[in-house]
Amino acid sequence: MRLSIVLVSLLGLIATSGSSAWVAVPNKLAQAASSYCPVDASRTSARARIFTFSGDFSPSRSSRALRVSLTSLEETATTSDETSNEALPSDFATALEGARAKLEASIPEPLRAKTWPLLDHFLTQYMMASAVARAAGGNADPTPQSSAEIFMKAVEFAMTYGINPETRFKFGVNHKAVRGEDGGPDLYKFGTDFFRPVMDLEHSVVGGQDNLNKIIAQLDAGENVILLANHQSEADPQVMSCLMEKVGFGEYAENGIYVAGHKVTTDTLAIPFSMGRNLICIHSKKHISADPETKPAKSRENLQAMSGMLKEFKKGGALLWVAPSGGRDRRDLDTKTVPLAPFDSKTIDIFRLMGNKSKVKTHYYPLAMVTYDLCPPPDTIEAGTGEQRNVRFVPVGIHFGEELESTGGLEKRQEFCTTAMSRCEEDYSNLQQAMREKSNKH
Repeated sequence: MRLSIVLVSLLGLIATSGSSAWVAVPNKLAQAASSYCPVDASRTSARARIFTFSGDFSPSRSSRALRVSLTSLEETATTSDETSNEALPSDFATALEGARAKLEASIPEPLRAKTWPLLDHFLTQYMMASAVARAAGGNADPTPQSSAEIFMKAVEFAMTYGINPETRFKFGVNHKAVRGEDGGPDLYKFGTDFFRPVMDLEHSVVGGQDNLNKIIAQLDAGENVILLANHQSEADPQVMSCLMEKVGFGEYAENGIYVAGHKVTTDTLAIPFSMGRNLICIHSKKHISADPETKPAKSRENLQAMSGMLKEFKKGGALLWVAPSGGRDRRDLDTKTVPLAPFDSKTIDIFRLMGNKSKVKTHYYPLAMVTYDLCPPPDTIEAGTGEQRNVRFVPVGIHFGEELESTGGLEKRQEFCTTAMSRCEEDYSNLQQAMREKSNKH
């Protein structure tokens, strides 16, 4: 049985400067990365050389418990990092300051003005969410040391694979997940381990499990399944993995294939998270047209990517996750709600066409996702990389809707898109209500 998940979205996690300067992460994160690398992480492998820094995290421990509700977390997340730091218990605050000092010292002057404020804010948010998770008795019970170390692993991997010109990772149009081959890191495990501690899995919801069971049976029979989903957070792939694990189907997410835009493969901190996933890399229409000189080459690469996608369909047993909106759902500033971004019928058409051309029976399901509060996106769409990241310890949810009937040709494409969108919106509303009810019971 072969399983695939395709995600059409941009998963960039942090900014990178246009400068050619790189950072040799100052020296001892090989220890921090050791659980992801079967052998010494500082060795030079066929994939990359890991640069690490000296020092460790041994924060003083405090017996003081941190009691922060999700409501107060939302309030403090809107304040400055300095104010948020005051809400941390002493052991987390000490670990945060230690990590800050090492991070700031590791960034060369040409990159510091743009990169340091974003990294500092992201680190502070991650440590605060981890502290709330510990106080709430979260599923992973993160410690100050484990939280600081895994964040530093993210920076180390970003430096190695995203900045250093000697080891910068080059994605092909069909990328296979880096899972520890050649003594390198298991970047799938790293990505899920990074986000799992800040998901309140106890209060998270997987809805539509009867439909999920039907999906699994179809996949096991060698048929294809396409999930037409809304997209809310940069951590959506990790949410899929953790929630599928929660109901016993983790391997179906683990073996997924994600269709990725250029930000996923060019954004410095996004690169190691992307390396941990199977990818089909494409260029968006907007990105192709931005540079007329490179347009022919990018168009050829897109054709190669589509050819690779069709091969996956022809093998059968492919589970594809596609966000037909092409981007994340954004908050409505007037209502303070998060409506779903409209589905694009042309995107859906491509996958219906691929399903038909594969000659393998293909099924279509709406998938509603509630992940916005985990890593809220900016309220407006920003070109390029460099957005400020917030992280919160909150429940997340997914709901597998009823199978959509795929009948008719092009004349039915708008009708099919409208039905998929309305079903997803209905499931999204019901999922939000189910999550509120589950939280209120505890």
